[in-house]
Amino acid sequence: MDIKIKYFNDNIDKVAPISKGDWIDLRAAATVEMKEGEFKLIPLGVAMQLPQGYEAHVCPRSSTFKNFGVIQTNSMGIIDNSYCGDNDQWFFPAFALRDTVIHENDRICQFRIMEIQPQINFITVDTLGNADRGGHGSTGVV
Repeated sequence: MDIKIKYFNDNIDKVAPISKGDWIDLRAAATVEMKEGEFKLIPLGVAMQLPQGYEAHVCPRSSTFKNFGVIQTNSMGIIDNSYCGDNDQWFFPAFALRDTVIHENDRICQFRIMEIQPQINFITVDTLGNADRGGHGSTGVV
């Protein structure tokens, strides 16, 4: 599958081809200083034309909080395939839990593309006809 990508910054590493199933790392396109309690949109230096019928799911990398002390404010970003104009740069919405500096070209988040949600019809029933699992939080208890 091919995806058109436009770069806004020549200083960041280009997005590399991936194997099926991998997540794709994205990098900060500018050095950003943040104070504890501050919110910033960190530019990722790319715009993409996703395939029709797909959307991108953007999440922090597993090391983002450990390395930078920031969390993604919306937990997971969704970029639909209509966000594909020449100026539709992707951003990482970050909230700092400590003073930090994220340097240009630091890997801060990752994405993968997923098929969009198909049309779903909901059918109201009195019973689902399945065994109960034991309620919320019932798995993993020893």
